[in-house]
Amino acid sequence: MLPGHFFVPCTLTLAIQSPEPHSAQPERGAACGSLRLKGRAAPGFAMRRHEPLPDASKCSGGKNRGMSAVKYDLTVIGSGPSGQRAAVAASKMKKRVAVVEARSVVGGVCINTGTIPSKTMREAVLHLSGYNYRSIYGMNYRVKEKITMGDLAFRVQAVIKTEVDVTEAQLSRNGIDVVHGIASFLDPNHIRVEGLSGDTTLESDRIIIAVGTRPASSPKVPINGRTIINSDQVLDLPTLPRSLIVVGGGVIGVEYACMFAILGVRVTIIEKRAKLLEFADQEIVEALSYHLRDSRVTLRLGEEVESVEELADGGVVANLESKKRVSGDALLYAVGRQGAIDDLNLAAAGIEADTRGRIPVDEHYRTTVEHIYAAGDVVGFPALASVSMEQGRIAAHRAFDDGEATSNPSFYPYGIYTIPEISFIGKTEEQLTDEDVPYEVGMAYYRETARGQIRGDTTGRLKLIFHRDTRKVLGVHIIGEGASELVHIGQAVMTLDSTVDYFVDTVFNYPTLAECYKVAAFNGLGRLHRYQAD
Repeated sequence: MLPGHFFVPCTLTLAIQSPEPHSAQPERGAACGSLRLKGRAAPGFAMRRHEPLPDASKCSGGKNRGMSAVKYDLTVIGSGPSGQRAAVAASKMKKRVAVVEARSVVGGVCINTGTIPSKTMREAVLHLSGYNYRSIYGMNYRVKEKITMGDLAFRVQAVIKTEVDVTEAQLSRNGIDVVHGIASFLDPNHIRVEGLSGDTTLESDRIIIAVGTRPASSPKVPINGRTIINSDQVLDLPTLPRSLIVVGGGVIGVEYACMFAILGVRVTIIEKRAKLLEFADQEIVEALSYHLRDSRVTLRLGEEVESVEELADGGVVANLESKKRVSGDALLYAVGRQGAIDDLNLAAAGIEADTRGRIPVDEHYRTTVEHIYAAGDVVGFPALASVSMEQGRIAAHRAFDDGEATSNPSFYPYGIYTIPEISFIGKTEEQLTDEDVPYEVGMAYYRETARGQIRGDTTGRLKLIFHRDTRKVLGVHIIGEGASELVHIGQAVMTLDSTVDYFVDTVFNYPTLAECYKVAAFNGLGRLHRYQAD
């Protein structure tokens, strides 16, 4: 079985005999079973992990739904990164918390079909293809000669299982009730959860919507799950295609394009914008584009798909508005994602989403309804798992008027798991130019460090941007293996409002890629001194 269809057996069983204080933990119940795991008692209903909840009214003598609703301080809809962190944060504030999850396993898109599967697949590709060591052992070096989709899926499944187990254990350890079923609002305070064998109603003083997103669709691209797929279906491909069309030059599309290209697949990227990854520093994007072309990837920028058709021989053709035709064995449609709000009945709660299913929120992640919050990908950009975690935590604290939790979005790092990897924090050169900020740039190349030579990565680089007058670090942009780890040094310096001189005065382990910061600092200050001397 593949991501999104992975079933993990679990032993969590919750059942409550009658309403009791949330600290009560009875060992055995009468009408509705027993509580066999540490957790706060949830009056009036029974819950079994991976099984639907019976109707709460059946455990209370058939009373009406309003009287039998299970009461919580906080209900979180969704168990992805934002939902999980929100629930744990509220639990640590001694609140009774329920998490509603539509899947049979927790973790949301992040663990089951999105971030974790794609990043695990990337690691499998890099290992099996021997890509990182080709500069040392030659371009024909491979760990496995014939790599199959099964090889990639094997590693992905193992990681998904572990991550699901870890998430379940964390929710259980914090006494959080997990309710499996489809959630929909009855009114601003009541949520109906539809399970396979019955419905349950939850009543909550505060609610956090963390449902995440689903792949966007288009009538021009008929997804069939075999040769025309979306990003959630990549590992459903029966075989590795010889050629692949990727529609969409955003993060998801470019990440998968890189992986397949390294495996020897002829990839064509079709993007209607003139540039890939427009929000990133363009010098870094240009370096990525060079690597893509070097991997025989064809870039069709400024082009838009008019229609997609299946051929009799099993192939696919994308017809472009410019009247070009691009053919391939398979097509991946990766043009953005849509908020997964279809079943929520937001109108009953008084909330309205935009045309892409994104829920508007303020700086505290509060929606237009005072006690309902939203966090994670469903609120829109940047739609990163790391940011979603922080948004969920902040939303939970704001929901209970806890002002201690603070976070500055200006210092959130971005990680793009292309090959080579990209990561950055702060402003780009383009942004600083538009803002008329005087800045200088320092550059360091991996090949200038011993660690770069040892690792065989001679193409990576680190770009350091700092203010010409104050020397404050304004941005760090990295392309190369380990970029998403390396960026955190720059993040710490920027968060502490330090200057580029920190890197000059600091001793880094040798040999490490962290030395790139010192090299870039000397390079930038050298340019600055030449400018000042003039």
